[in-house]
Amino acid sequence: MNSQTTPRGFTLIELMITVAIVGILAAIALPGYQEYVKRAARSEAKSDLLEDAQFLERLFTEANCYNSGTDRICGDANDGNPMLPVIQSPRNGTAKYNITVAAGTTTFTLTATPIAGSVMAGDACGSFTLNQLGQKGLTGASKTVSECWN
Repeated sequence: MNSQTTPRGFTLIELMITVAIVGILAAIALPGYQEYVKRAARSEAKSDLLEDAQFLERLFTEANCYNSGTDRICGDANDGNPMLPVIQSPRNGTAKYNITVAAGTTTFTLTATPIAGSVMAGDACGSFTLNQLGQKGLTGASKTVSECWN
């Protein structure tokens, strides 16, 4: 019998190789994950814009204008931009987009603007817009409308 025992454990070289492999995997996976998070936030903001547009269309059906106040009467001196059901996206948790409306008698433009300091600040899609005709647009974007809205 051999009375010598074989050493157990890791050598420094084996440990360094493992750390290098983990570092490479993290460098590849992290940007993909961050883009996935941004894509999900964009999708939620677009969904919230569409919900607000439906609200404005119901308001137009009731009052025959987009900018009626709570009294649902067009042309009232208190009329302005209506209160939207969704004013931030996501609705719960840390907001990534602020949603605003510019409403007139027969027109509206909804805008979802990335919040400064959020993960969406400086996003390539910029701010999303949607109007009463269903036209989708972007402001401050380096990507095209079809890339961001589809």
